[in-house]
Amino acid sequence: MGSISIEDMLRELDLEVVYNGKSLSIDIETSDINRPGLQFAGFFDYFAAERVQVIGKVEMTYLDSMDPEIRSQRLDRFFSSGIPCVLISRNMEVPSYLIESAKKFGCPIIRSRKTTTNVIHRLINYLDSALAPRITRHGVLVDVYGEGVLLMGESGIGKSETALELIKRGHRLVADDAVEIKKVAENRLIGAAPELIKHYMEIRGIGIIDIKAMYGIGAVIDNKAIDIVIYLEFWDSNKEYDRLGLTEDYMEILGVRLPKIVIPVRPGRNLAIIVEVAVRNWRLKKMGYNAAQELDDRLNAMINQNKEENI
Repeated sequence: MGSISIEDMLRELDLEVVYNGKSLSIDIETSDINRPGLQFAGFFDYFAAERVQVIGKVEMTYLDSMDPEIRSQRLDRFFSSGIPCVLISRNMEVPSYLIESAKKFGCPIIRSRKTTTNVIHRLINYLDSALAPRITRHGVLVDVYGEGVLLMGESGIGKSETALELIKRGHRLVADDAVEIKKVAENRLIGAAPELIKHYMEIRGIGIIDIKAMYGIGAVIDNKAIDIVIYLEFWDSNKEYDRLGLTEDYMEILGVRLPKIVIPVRPGRNLAIIVEVAVRNWRLKKMGYNAAQELDDRLNAMINQNKEENI
């Protein structure tokens, strides 16, 4: 997991700086947050000081009601723990005693106009995405029938050309050539294009084309969850390819297992249509219908019936 600075968080979440502290370049390394009510009450065991500390109306009201001397001691202990920053919700006025204690240890104080629940929800979502493990893979990511399809294979095998035909047939491009993949949940990967090459494709013999300008805004999408991997490989006459679809293959990316379909490439095969059919068939399997399994069941039933008739 990476890190993100308070400065980046301020910009993305439209937060206000109340006190700069030593630096706004301090890195945040966890997407968890903490509401320090227990710490203000004097309980510091298992205190998660590495988290962003969110103070809402309850915590602020409790601080206001405390004896000034005890409050000063607990705030000093709180700020001395090395917390990255304090976030005040509801656009509440920040009392002078809080700023004074923060100044002793150079801890930034920031503020949001949102309610406490709302700001916590937005903060966790943003940090989960910003701090998610990530990797860049060579391939093409397209949205086909609402499913994120990652086309992979050797360079020059026709991934971009297949994606271009899919776009022409009404599907959407996410990324061509380089796909930035991040793990946003235990079993969920999101793919996007690097900012520099977003909406662009390279077609050998033509060069760089702008899909958004050529086919319209409906032909592109900024990011997409990856649901299935389709691997294109040159046809090998000595290799046995799956002809029934009863066996399932998987590929692991960032610890997430994704269904993988291998499609052999040879002249005369319309790859775009094959990809569409593969996605439709996979969606049917998700819904509980497996054509290959049904055919296998029919065949077994017929064999058993013939055996009974011959007895």
